[in-house]
Amino acid sequence: MKVKFLGTGTSHGVPLVGCTCPTCSSTDPHNKRYRSSIWVTKPGCSLVVDTPAEFRLRCLEYCITRIDALLLTHAHADHIAGLDDIRIYNEEQSMDIPLYCDAPTKHEIEERFSYIFRETQLGGGKPRLKITLLEHFKEFKAGGFDIMPVPLLHGELTITGFIIDRKFAYLTDCSAIPEKTYAALSGLEVVVIDALRLTPHPTHFSLEQATAAAGLINAKNTYFTHIAHAIEHVKVEEALSPGIKLAYDGLEILLNQ
Repeated sequence: MKVKFLGTGTSHGVPLVGCTCPTCSSTDPHNKRYRSSIWVTKPGCSLVVDTPAEFRLRCLEYCITRIDALLLTHAHADHIAGLDDIRIYNEEQSMDIPLYCDAPTKHEIEERFSYIFRETQLGGGKPRLKITLLEHFKEFKAGGFDIMPVPLLHGELTITGFIIDRKFAYLTDCSAIPEKTYAALSGLEVVVIDALRLTPHPTHFSLEQATAAAGLINAKNTYFTHIAHAIEHVKVEEALSPGIKLAYDGLEILLNQ
């Protein structure tokens, strides 16, 4: 199984518009961050988690030619703004794209992308989605993968993290992890955790909090994502604990089948 990071940045992306800080001014490609999303593949299977605004650009850059399933963590704009670009996959694959999300996310999609769900002129087309509501801790199959959705706290919101094929977990946009979720995360090869910045934030883990969570999960390897411009890649990664690294756009992780 291969995991490729389509983006590792916070909602503003990095660099920020108009910012001249060392990270935003850096020429190091590790400090160029699109909004957070991943692409997970294995032979004959292709799955995407979240569709941020740059989704189409990454599909072109990384040659994502097929999507067998789409998972959404929650409905904030930096995670769903690129949803309309699913429609080319409808055409190329001659099918509705299976989308899996919780009930609040489905409700938000139906409001913000209302044209998808009502009769309109054909024009350039619109996404065709087959939405399935997920239930936390209830495993299901999607796009050839075994998926366990788990609850995370994103400030006051409950959103969804995903354990994929019982070896990899994607836990973006979290400020706390419930005890039952911690229990479900034991024995994993790789965990990806939200680590927004160096200082505390009301709806995201700080670097210190993410490091503490990584210690509790105790996966073989941990990567931090959803990173703001306060974190300069090389400087911060050098100070991380063994087994923990910063993810970056384009990073590929290979896991044993």
